[in-house]
Amino acid sequence: MHHRGGNPLIFRRKTYKIKPELAGRFHDFFHTYLYPNQVMHGAKLVGRWVNEAQDEVVAIWEYRDKAHYEAIEHAIRNSALHQEAQQKRHELPDLYVEAKQDFLLSTAASGSYQAPQHTIAVSGYITNEQGEVLLVRSAHRPDTFELPGGQLEESETLEDAILREIMEETGIRIRLYGITGIYQNMTTGTISVVFRGDYLSGDLRVQTGEITEAMFTKLTKKTTGELVTRPHLQTRILDAMEPSYIPYEAFAVTPYQLLQRVEIKHEFQ
Repeated sequence: MHHRGGNPLIFRRKTYKIKPELAGRFHDFFHTYLYPNQVMHGAKLVGRWVNEAQDEVVAIWEYRDKAHYEAIEHAIRNSALHQEAQQKRHELPDLYVEAKQDFLLSTAASGSYQAPQHTIAVSGYITNEQGEVLLVRSAHRPDTFELPGGQLEESETLEDAILREIMEETGIRIRLYGITGIYQNMTTGTISVVFRGDYLSGDLRVQTGEITEAMFTKLTKKTTGELVTRPHLQTRILDAMEPSYIPYEAFAVTPYQLLQRVEIKHEFQ
C-alpha cells in the first residue's frame, strides 16, 4: 500500500474537565487567547469537541514531531499573549476542574487518510492619493505590521475575499488592479495571493479582536523592514511596489460560466 506524505505526525490530545455553567467562558478564553497563540507559533488544530453533558472538552493539536511541539511551547510561554492570558485567568473563576494531555501517533504517513488540503489567503497592497500604503497590525502578530487580508471563506472568490477582508479589517472600500504575487508557505500549507489596488472611500477603523492598528504610511524599499519585520511579509510588499500583474478569473463548469476576471487597471466599484 502506498502512503502519501512523509513520516507520521504527532498529535497532542488535551482534555479538560469543566463546570457546565462556565462552558461559555471557557470557550471564549480558548478562542481569545489559547487558539490564536498556538496557531501564531505554528501549531495546527485538528479539532475541538465538547460532550453532551458540557463538562468535558477535548482538543487535538498536530505537530511535525516532538521537537516542533517543544519549540512552539517555548515560544508561547515567552509571548505577550501568554502573559495576557495568565493575567486574565487571575481575573476569572476557575475555568476548569482538571486538565490532562497525552500524545498520539498516526497509524499511517501524513496525508494517507485525507485528500490534500491547503489554506488560501488573500492580502492587498492598497494605496491612497498620496501614494501611502495601507498597513495593519494583527492582534495575532503584534510584532509586525502587514498588508490587510485574510482567508477565503467557502464558495468565495479571491476578489470577493479581498474586498470583504479589507472592509472588515479597516472599514474602507477599494478598487483592484490585479494580482502581484502568489506565495506558498510550506510550513503551514497556506497559499497567499496578493492584489494591488487603491482606496475608494470610507474612514479607517480597526476590527475589534483582530486588528489593533490600521494606517496609511509612506513606504520605500529601504523603510519597509522598519515596520514589516517578518521577511515573508516584506517580500510580498516589495514585489507589489513594482508589480508585474497576472490574469485571474473565477469560473464554474457544467456548464461553463465565467464569474469574475481581473484585468490590469480593471476597476471594481
